Amino acid sequence: MAIEVFGVEHIDLTVSDLQRASAFYEKIFGALGFKRVSPQMSGGTVWTNGYVSFGLRMVAPEEKDVAFNRYRVGLHHLALKARSREDVDQFYQFLVREGVPILEGPPAEYPQYGPNYYAVFFADPDGMKFELVHYPWGYWKRAQTAGRDERPRYTPDNV
Repeated sequence: MAIEVFGVEHIDLTVSDLQRASAFYEKIFGALGFKRVSPQMSGGTVWTNGYVSFGLRMVAPEEKDVAFNRYRVGLHHLALKARSREDVDQFYQFLVREGVPILEGPPAEYPQYGPNYYAVFFADPDGMKFELVHYPWGYWKRAQTAGRDERPRYTPDNV
């Protein structure tokens, strides 16, 4: 029996300071068209755009002083798909105005991820890496139909 998964329903992020993170994500998710949802989940906050939801949860007390490291087990980074390069550029301008830490500079093409891969990278208050990317759907549709993605991949030996 094949079970079809057709999208991500929700993602929960664990943060070190719920109030600080909520203020940050209110701006970020607001700029991306998400709305805060009521009631809040147990001790956290949720935003949704009708397709996917993001929740924030407070880190366990014994982990409060542990810094985020995307090379440890868990989330490496989260990439959100934009409809156009112009949306990526507009979001970058928003990030700059809001003083959000930009990683790897302004929006650019990243041919190592595939032809016409255009993205901006930024960090949340805990240092989690996020990306807003426009990648033409035609490539993904072919990759998904064929069941393989021919882009070169990084390995621990070539990072």
